Amino acid sequence: MAPLRFRYQTHEFGLVDIHVRTLRDNQEFEDCDGEAERLGISSATWPLFGIIWPSGQVLSHHMLDYQIDDKRILEVGCGIGLASLLLNHRNADITATDYHPETGNFLAQNVELNEGRPIPFVRTGWGDEASNLGLFDLIIGSDLLYEQEHAELLSQFIEQHAKPVCDVILVDPGRGNHAKFSKKMVILGFDHHQQKPPHTDFLAEPFKGQILTYCRN
Repeated sequence: MAPLRFRYQTHEFGLVDIHVRTLRDNQEFEDCDGEAERLGISSATWPLFGIIWPSGQVLSHHMLDYQIDDKRILEVGCGIGLASLLLNHRNADITATDYHPETGNFLAQNVELNEGRPIPFVRTGWGDEASNLGLFDLIIGSDLLYEQEHAELLSQFIEQHAKPVCDVILVDPGRGNHAKFSKKMVILGFDHHQQKPPHTDFLAEPFKGQILTYCRN
């Protein structure tokens, strides 16, 4: 098996530069001890955590000026964790989670690239019984609803970790599953609205998705 190949990039957010090491492309694969296979991650889906996707860029730009004072923040399904790295640069109280066994290693190395404080990371699945993460004021994520069953799993995971007063911000690229998710969130007491991102000139192609915002007061 060929060794993993990487790509180093710099993403600009106004006057802020965030440096990231990602996989070279979505054809990379390495699961020497079979940990990913035991978790049900196939060779085809293994690389997806290690690429920066348009939804992740939109979320990160949305977080650039978001009010974060006194908020405990959780990024769900963080992948490379671009939004977490930006929030860490802003000295936010940010914790990251993902199901993939390599995500924590990549996140730690990217924190070092940016000379930031360590970002707490927990590898957990949305269906896991307990993750000991605690409760959060703000929960964020991007491109999470790529399977129909994720609406139920993600809404329950959010409910497990949301404070009684909580905001949830998801960026969805338009996969068609967010309506079912929104219905679940309303049942849990959240109001919601959606909007097109105001500026996406940082993307190579037009963005067809939405920023989904859920608020519970």
